[in-house]
Amino acid sequence: MTELEELVLTPDERAQGVGVDSVTFTMDWSGEDHPGQLAAFVAGRVRAFGAEPADVDTDAVHRAAEADPTLRRGDLPVRQLDHLSGVLAHLGCTLMMRDNGTDTYELLVALTGEHEPTELTHQGLPVRAWGSEPEETLVSLNCPNCSQMLVWELPSTEDLADERCPCGTALFDATGRPLPHVTLHD
Repeated sequence: MTELEELVLTPDERAQGVGVDSVTFTMDWSGEDHPGQLAAFVAGRVRAFGAEPADVDTDAVHRAAEADPTLRRGDLPVRQLDHLSGVLAHLGCTLMMRDNGTDTYELLVALTGEHEPTELTHQGLPVRAWGSEPEETLVSLNCPNCSQMLVWELPSTEDLADERCPCGTALFDATGRPLPHVTLHD
């Protein structure tokens, strides 16, 4: 199995003992603190790998977002990450995200060539390619009958078919979809 350090650190960085955390960019779910920070981080990592980061910017994404009346808070970062992921693929790199269980994005750029790395972890948390399905899904809701908060952490291969609250209220149908009276937390 490939180690994360081999993908996100240059040989010189590994020889110097540079840690993975020092090549991670953290961004709140609502976006960058200052426009251009994310693109600058990505371009810097591409340069570290010895490639010229042509088209590694998010200006076009910003312009399109400004003209989109349906854009909501938190949509722009996802669009930026989708865009940069596509740009990086043409450079033999992959935009990676550490699944930390919060509403922040912990991002890494990995030198991967043609292969999408799988089964990577950092400090016990999964790291996956941006846009790939998470290994686990977090589902939470308040029971519409007793108001008890219920939380499940499920492998991506499982669902909550026919799940009920401890009070007996049916929450999900036989296919794992929430029943009409059930509202999931975002």
